[in-house]
Amino acid sequence: MAQAKRPEVFKAYDVRGLVGSEINPEFAFRTGLAFARFLEQEREPGTLVIGEDMRESSPSLAEAFADGAMSNGMDVIRIGLASTDMLYFASGKLNLPGAMFTASHNPAAYNGIKFCKSGARPIGRESGLLTIERFVFDDNPIPMRPPGVERLQDMLDEYVTHVLSLVDLSEIRPLKIVIDAGNGMAGHTAPAVFSRLNASVVEMYFDLDGNFPNHEANPIEPSNLKALQKSVIKNKADIGLAFDGDADRCFLVDENGEIINPSALTGLIAQRELAKHPKSSVIYNLISSRAVVEVIEENGGKAIRSRVGHSYIKKLMAETGAVFGGEHSGHFYFRDFWFADSGMLAALHAISALGSQKGSLSKLLKPFQRYFISGEINSTVNDPQEVISRIEAIYGQQSDIEIDQLDGLTVNSQAWWFNVRASNTEPLLRLNVEAKTQLRLDRVTEEVLAIINV
Repeated sequence: MAQAKRPEVFKAYDVRGLVGSEINPEFAFRTGLAFARFLEQEREPGTLVIGEDMRESSPSLAEAFADGAMSNGMDVIRIGLASTDMLYFASGKLNLPGAMFTASHNPAAYNGIKFCKSGARPIGRESGLLTIERFVFDDNPIPMRPPGVERLQDMLDEYVTHVLSLVDLSEIRPLKIVIDAGNGMAGHTAPAVFSRLNASVVEMYFDLDGNFPNHEANPIEPSNLKALQKSVIKNKADIGLAFDGDADRCFLVDENGEIINPSALTGLIAQRELAKHPKSSVIYNLISSRAVVEVIEENGGKAIRSRVGHSYIKKLMAETGAVFGGEHSGHFYFRDFWFADSGMLAALHAISALGSQKGSLSKLLKPFQRYFISGEINSTVNDPQEVISRIEAIYGQQSDIEIDQLDGLTVNSQAWWFNVRASNTEPLLRLNVEAKTQLRLDRVTEEVLAIINV
């Protein structure tokens, strides 16, 4: 395998690729062996936790990975079907490193692996993935140790008890909630969580099916939320929840069927966490609305800006002791959840805030929606960096403009801002724009797209 062309499956934050041609049991075995070698080098515990999603390939890949890890002396705990945040819970609770077999929102033909160190500490490209990749394709002899042992441990009940302990739901009014699991792992975790709440739940696509027969389990794409929007209106529900394939992300739909921008939920949760932990730091990524910074500062917190991506945010949260972090993509991170992201915890915060007062979700979130936002616009380009340089040359000449390159290119004006970033996995340029008025938003978006598509 090492003699053949390397599959480009090691990404910025995890491993992802096509099942069969790129990710198969042989690759999983070598990766398990490599991860065990990496963990030994990092002086991590000698036991590894492994979870898997509902994709058809996940059980066989997880088994091969476990065999690889055990062949190099690592003991393995298999927790079976799990959401990614459930794997993080297991890693945090047991204080063991972990591996989750999932391709998140990717189509059925894909699978992948998310890694963490003990305590759910992140592993990204700079913090371990490059080393693991080198070990996977390294032909140097690896010293074999006495094989490790494997055991099974169901952690669903403990996970449910833990997430419910972190949010006060004791006095919420009866709510009607529509949940779209997208045939993903929320279909496994949501019934166990919501059966303990004062809520009537309308279930959508709870059958676990890695072929995603109804729609892609990617709620950042508005087309994947249409069925949920219709169901919320039809059922006169108070709130709609949409989870991605591995249920570490959550998007909201209000009682009018309107999609809630994740920045509004970031603001709401930041306000709630700062009420419990005054003067704490809150992390936001550079694509979040300006309203997020305003809300954090209005509530006495310290707003800290981060690059996009879970490994960067988790590292920054640990370094600063931040109480909470939010991303535009629907990832929400919690200090009392080992600084890890949890779509379920974010949903519970929204439900607690909604259920503890009499108003609607749209009214509750209105104070956090202060600007007009484009959402992410993707353009296919041959050379993303060349396009970014062209944009910088045009806008950098203007006296009322501030530019920074924390992650891609961010161009700031008093009345608007935009960010352009190259995708980590595809030949795409991602554009996000925000402005004080819809007219200005449309104008800036049109101007930047004209430069991108020249």
